[in-house]
Order: sequence, then C-alpha cells, then structure tokens
Amino acid sequence: MNVSFRPECDRITLAHGGGGKAMHDLIKDVFTSAFRPDSTEDQARLDNDAFSESGAQLAFTTDSFVVDPVEFPGGDIGKIAVCGTVNDLAVGGAVPRWLSAAFIIEEGCEVALLRRVVASMKAEADKAGVKIVTGDTKVVGKGSADKLFITTSGVGVIPPGRQLAADMIQPGDIAIVNGVLGDHGAAILAARGDMALSSDIRSDCQSLNQLIERVLKAAPDIRAARDATRGGLASTLNEMADAAGVSIEIDETTLPLRPEVKGMCEILGLDPLYLANEGTLVLFAPPDQAEAALTAMRQDPAGKNATIIGRVGADNPGRVTMRTVFGGARIVDMLVGEQLPRIC
Repeated sequence: MNVSFRPECDRITLAHGGGGKAMHDLIKDVFTSAFRPDSTEDQARLDNDAFSESGAQLAFTTDSFVVDPVEFPGGDIGKIAVCGTVNDLAVGGAVPRWLSAAFIIEEGCEVALLRRVVASMKAEADKAGVKIVTGDTKVVGKGSADKLFITTSGVGVIPPGRQLAADMIQPGDIAIVNGVLGDHGAAILAARGDMALSSDIRSDCQSLNQLIERVLKAAPDIRAARDATRGGLASTLNEMADAAGVSIEIDETTLPLRPEVKGMCEILGLDPLYLANEGTLVLFAPPDQAEAALTAMRQDPAGKNATIIGRVGADNPGRVTMRTVFGGARIVDMLVGEQLPRIC
C-alpha cells in the first residue's frame, strides 16, 4: 500500500521512514519547505570565496542532541542543535557557514512538534547567518527513541592567521565569561517537573559566533575560547588547564549567577559550576587585551553580563581552584558522574 504524508496528519508513522512517497512528502512538506536548500541532491555543494584565501582553514564539527524535554523555556532541541554546532565552530575561531541536520523521529511523534522544532532551527540559523544545506530523516518504532533526536554537523572557515586553542593559554592570562552560569541546566530541571519546582528561569541557549567576531576585532590575540556546555564551567576549565599545562584560579565573588539558580542548587544540593550552559563561553585573553575583550563583549546582547572571573597561573599544572567568599581556596575538579541526564 502506498501511504502518503498528508498535511492534516498529526503523528508520524513508520511509513514516513520507509523511503517511499510518505517519506518524500514528509521531507518536502516539513523540512525542505522550511530550510529551502539549493539542491535536493544527496550532498550539498559548497562554494565560498574564503576557500581561495591563502592560509584559510576549514573547520568541521558534529554533535548529537537528546535533550529531555524537547521543548523548554528559552528553547527546544532544534534551537540547541543549531546553537551547539555554531558555537563549537565559533569558539575555535571559525566563521560558521553551513550545517547538516539528521533527525531520528519516534513513531507517534506529533507532526506539530516537528514543525515547531524545524521552524526554531530555521530561525536560529538565520539569526546566526548560517544555512542548513543537507540532512536526513529516520523513523524508529515507538519506544526506540524519545520523540526526537537530532544530529547536526557544521562547516566553517578559519580566516588566515587566526588561531584559538587551549594549549595557547599562558600564565597571567585573564579568564572572562560572557554571561550568567547554569541557566540551561536549571531551566531543564524545572521543565521536567520531577521536583515540583516553580521557576521563571530560561535557558541561555544562543549562538555566539557574532559575539566572538566582535571580541576578536577588539582583542585579536585572544588565546582560546570554549562554550561551557555539559559538565558546566568547572569541567570546561579543567579541560583547558590540562591542555595548556597551567593552573586556573577563579574568584567565587565574581561568578555571575542568578539568585534563582543559586537557590535551586541550594535546595537540591547541586553545584552551579557543574550545571550545563548553552549560550555561555569562557575565553582567555592576554592581560593587555582583557579590558578590550570585556568591553567588546558587553556591547553585544549575548555578552551584556560579561565579567572577569579569574586568572591563569604556572604552579600546579592542570589544577583549577576557586577563591571562596570566605577567603579560602578549594579545588574545583571535573564533573564525576552525571549531575543531570539528557540536558543537550
């Protein structure tokens, strides 16, 4: 029997993953109508003048997204998929250009949900100045997935002479974050409803490529940047300290945290340093460019809450410590285990 996808269909069936007319109609009606790729071939054909610049490099990244719930205050799985991939390119100094998107859809998933997620992806891609140029869909049986999983890959161009990498961080460098910490993890926890918590916290989910370009114009010798996603700021700093063979000390009094996030963490016994972020990065600037980087950040909507949080040292390579509000110091280790499951 030849089953087609009708606009009035309200749920996905296995037929929509079978490769026939139903799948073809689904892709045309939901995906290509929104993303409008230049071609419907099995591959995207990329062309850009930046490729011809001497010393330019291609950057390529991929990530999968399995957030629960798929919609939450401040975003959804589609917005995260775009932001996460754009940010992974941008923190390495690349200018993001193109994305691919592959969808694993559970049988029974509401088509209306799928349309909302796709629209969210398109809106965020337009905002970030990138294009979703190719993709894939698969439908799995009920219970084999949780509504919707998305895998995105991204391609960007690193301009000649630009080099951002954790192993370039040096003693004396200044650590700066662009905004408040832990909003995404807290928003997801509240959205699940498991703890019967009432909160107005929204995810910080946002693309950071335009912010980074602004900062690099003002402070071209930025050493490195990372988005503090799973494992939060603490795990990100540990990764960077280990890669550079340096120590990092942060100041608890300067950490930007919302009172609501601090309160939730106190109630549940969580550490906000390990809460996930989806629109927050930490970068390291040489001392003579730190103020310029901070000022540039604060001129961008994504960096209005930017602040200096710490400094790099030479002793105890790979160690991250925090100067507490009481004047003492404690080791800030990498996250062990899982503080919150399926947060991105």
